[in-house]
Amino acid sequence: MGPNDPDNPKSWSKVYRWYITMFSAILVLNATFASSAPTGVIPQLIEKFGFSVEVAKLTISLFVVGYCVGPLLWGPLSEQFGRKPVFIGSFFAYTAFQLGCALSQNTASILVFRFLGGTFAAAPLANSGAVMSDIWDAETRGTALALFALAPFAGPTLGPTVSGFMYVAGVSWRWVFWLLTLFAGACLVFIVLTLPETYAPVILVKRAQRLRKETGDTRYWAPLERNKMALSQRISHVLGRPFVLLFREPMLFVMTLYMSFVYGVMYLLFEAFPIVFAEGHHFNAGESGLTFIPIFVGSVFAVIVYLFYFNPRYARLMKEFAPHPVPPEYRMEVCMLASPIYTISFFWFAWTSYSSISYWAPLMAGFPMGFAIIFLFLGLINYAIDAYLFVAASALSAMTVARSTFGAGFPLFASQMYEKLNPRWATTLLGFIALLMTPIPFVLRVYGHKIRRHSKFAPTNTGPAPPPKQTEKPNQTIV
Repeated sequence: MGPNDPDNPKSWSKVYRWYITMFSAILVLNATFASSAPTGVIPQLIEKFGFSVEVAKLTISLFVVGYCVGPLLWGPLSEQFGRKPVFIGSFFAYTAFQLGCALSQNTASILVFRFLGGTFAAAPLANSGAVMSDIWDAETRGTALALFALAPFAGPTLGPTVSGFMYVAGVSWRWVFWLLTLFAGACLVFIVLTLPETYAPVILVKRAQRLRKETGDTRYWAPLERNKMALSQRISHVLGRPFVLLFREPMLFVMTLYMSFVYGVMYLLFEAFPIVFAEGHHFNAGESGLTFIPIFVGSVFAVIVYLFYFNPRYARLMKEFAPHPVPPEYRMEVCMLASPIYTISFFWFAWTSYSSISYWAPLMAGFPMGFAIIFLFLGLINYAIDAYLFVAASALSAMTVARSTFGAGFPLFASQMYEKLNPRWATTLLGFIALLMTPIPFVLRVYGHKIRRHSKFAPTNTGPAPPPKQTEKPNQTIV
């Protein structure tokens, strides 16, 4: 499709595309908010069902485990059948399973419904980023993703706050799941009524079908229609492509490992923060939920900095590199700033977590942590989309599966780790792991272009780089 084709999603009005962007972010917010929402009502769940604290944590972990299963289907399926059908089908099932949680009468039912809910809630995690690549060019996509990036991390931080105050107010735990049901149902209605198909190959299929029907000429066809596969091949393609990308692309594997650690730690904090603030500073459930707010505020500040500094900087790079695309390695600049800040935030939190020190000290460590998380997310996601443009959904699915595995597993050992090591040394251990990963963005910035030359999936490994501009220093090179 040409740039001025009315069916081309990139040619739609900016107002409409910004609506799609914001709505896609709300879909992700919905899914991630649901992942952590039971945190505040865990005492009620234990009282109602009589299970242990470890089983209660499964109401969070199993939902995130669903994130591991869902993207294996939703990302590749969207590349075969389009984004909208996948969103409709998955959100219908997701809404139904939230209703099942609200009506659960025993341990088995609530755990099963949480797992299935997470599986179908994973559709926006896998596909919303791909929608961004469908509707925006590289210059504007940075702005869109900056605003969109708040959703995956705002949801988990807001969930404990909302449910914590519902618990303090004496509201039944069932109303947490009724709230999730209403939220999911409202999103489903808006998906059906307002969300268009954005995947260009599927739009071309619909155009070819329309032309064949209108003209009777069977010579009209779309490339995706000629890509016929047997059922076994289709299953292998749908389930296998994300793993093929993950394990055959070293740079994707390294980025995924880093993002998975960041994501896993975020869910681990749902267990660590109550130990520091509830036990150490005697916060109630509602007040403990508020301790995640600095992470959210840091995330918002990161988006503002990105929009007003890094995105205009990238726009200038696009003009310098024109008519060739900007190498994906330039996306690592934000990560090069964020990775040391992320590491420092652990040591800040660790050694200010004594009960004798004001709670404001460890609380404010969440601000740089949230700031760094957003920058890491933006840099890594933008790099993946730029490097794997035509298989972006599968690449993002692979990243979602891996990081969700960490997100599901980390909370299960968090309490034991913090009780055995105490908050100081447990968080310091995480800080040292973060320190080991700090060089990753710097390595990708310097050597990423060489790695991409050997990639079978990265379309941006071709095309010469332009010569240095006159304004650049003589020893400055462009990769």
